[in-house]
Amino acid sequence: MAPDIGRRLRRGATSGAVVAAAVAALAASQAPEAIQPTTDNSGGDRAVGAGDTAPPSGVGSATGDSPYYTELPPLKTPNKPGKPGTSVNLPVIMGPAEAGIPASVLSAYKRAEQSIRSTDPGCNLPWQLLAGIGKVESGQARGGRVDANGTTTSPILGPALNGVGFANISDTDGGAYDGDKVHDRAVGPMQFIPSTWATWGQDANGDGKKDPNNIYDAAQAAGLYLCANDRNLALRADLDRAILSYNRSTEYLNTVLSWFEYYKRGTHQVPDGTGVLPVDRSDDRRPGGFPSPTAPFLPAPTSPSPTSPAPKPGAQNPKPAEPSKPGTTKPPTVPTKPPTTDPTPPPTTPAGKVATLAVAANGKLTATTDSDFAKTPRVAALDASGKPVSKVSVRFEIVGATDTRFAGGKTAVTATTTAAGIASSPALRAGEKTGAFTIRATVVGRTLAAADFSVTVTERQADTLVRVGDDPLSAATGTAFDQQVQVKATDKSALAPGVRVTAQIVTSKTAEEASTEGPTFKSTSSRTAILMTATDGTLTLKAGDLLAGDKKGTYYLKLTAPGGGTLFVELDVTEPATTPTPEPTGSGTPEATPSPSTSPSPSTSPSSSAAPTASSSSATPKD
Repeated sequence: MAPDIGRRLRRGATSGAVVAAAVAALAASQAPEAIQPTTDNSGGDRAVGAGDTAPPSGVGSATGDSPYYTELPPLKTPNKPGKPGTSVNLPVIMGPAEAGIPASVLSAYKRAEQSIRSTDPGCNLPWQLLAGIGKVESGQARGGRVDANGTTTSPILGPALNGVGFANISDTDGGAYDGDKVHDRAVGPMQFIPSTWATWGQDANGDGKKDPNNIYDAAQAAGLYLCANDRNLALRADLDRAILSYNRSTEYLNTVLSWFEYYKRGTHQVPDGTGVLPVDRSDDRRPGGFPSPTAPFLPAPTSPSPTSPAPKPGAQNPKPAEPSKPGTTKPPTVPTKPPTTDPTPPPTTPAGKVATLAVAANGKLTATTDSDFAKTPRVAALDASGKPVSKVSVRFEIVGATDTRFAGGKTAVTATTTAAGIASSPALRAGEKTGAFTIRATVVGRTLAAADFSVTVTERQADTLVRVGDDPLSAATGTAFDQQVQVKATDKSALAPGVRVTAQIVTSKTAEEASTEGPTFKSTSSRTAILMTATDGTLTLKAGDLLAGDKKGTYYLKLTAPGGGTLFVELDVTEPATTPTPEPTGSGTPEATPSPSTSPSPSTSPSSSAAPTASSSSATPKD
């Protein structure tokens, strides 16, 4: 793909249509997020975590002391992922971009740790150590440029180990892994030389092959290699020995330990192919591009050699240089450049090679409030001939009034272009503010034309609001409605979670404004409230959430949602029930209190006093 693109671009790179075609091809070449490989051991290579128990050989190292990235981690401690206080409860990715590890690469490190801890728990292998070595050796497989099975999309090869600044290792694999039949080269994301891979190679992804270019196989092999000789990596002495067995350099040891400690303080997962690539390598800072393990770094000469050859006989002698004025002497090899509006870095640097920064994908981005954007901005860095430029630092900045933020709550982030010249921003999350704004991408240190992205945040919508149940709602003045109101929100027949619904108390179904009397919302002490649908698309007002107010009548609870959903629920406010006053008994005049003189005599028998006088007389016997 890349050579073909290059040929097409050389025929007409100045054409905007050609640049657009190149950008589209580069963007299309990016692999999708990796699918997790099959479970360990499905290929039958060996049991999970099982591996060779032989220690590393006493000579050489895993990498043949090949060059490595010397860039150190940022000083700021990465934050661990958290969750926002929203009803959707979505995870949030937080922390500096350097703390992001591509998904497949991170999975491989964690799987290797779990596997080896199951068979060699005494080694105490932490996956962060593998991450530190992977960062220093290959920039986490070139920012996670791997396919769905975890294999790098192109080989990662070190320089020929020909003894010039490196170890001298003749070919041991017939060029099978490194393509070199004369000398060995370090291979893959963990940079094993073929002779070491022959002993330690693994098939950790179950595809039937031991492939040093596969991150799962390489991470498993690296873990076993580090644990050799009964090392306990929880002990500092064993940890140092393990790292030095990988590359015999004190600087290498310190660099790996720096990343190891950095990753222990927190990391986050990023999509494959979007990891931040390191820039400085140990062989970039030595004359001729070769490291010198036993000598200090030497600066490149900045003046002509004193042993320049003399002019040939008969040749015209060059005009002697005029003496410089005192105090104005300048090094003869530093040319004076005229001032320019673009302080272009040297053309040998990645930024200096860029001629165009173009939108590669997702020029228009949309999301609903309080949700993640499904896509993020991507740009392509191209040189003057239209070829992609890698390792270019690109700054993405949010411009305009919005509360949308990049991962970690940032308004500006920096990413590095991949081997295909593509830089992608971290994940974006929309806030509560709606509207349009811009995300602007620029090359760091350059004044090239920016690549702008149009971004829009809209309200979550519901085109239908339906009440669940139809019980009448009534309450007496001065009380609360003791019935629950539940509403289901849908949008295009699908449940609509997270929709902001406006609730008002109105006097009729045609009223535009909230009523000035009648029921109120307990939560706001007013006749207007903003309610949010839950994750199942429902909205609920519990018993007691609506207060009846002090004036009877018929009112309506009006609910409206973005998207057109509207619902009226009738509210009946009545006078409180009255309690009747008890009626007085009798004629209404108080009963007179008996006089003491009319009280029966205590000595009088009840039976004798009740008997008639006549009867008593007739009952008396005669003489």
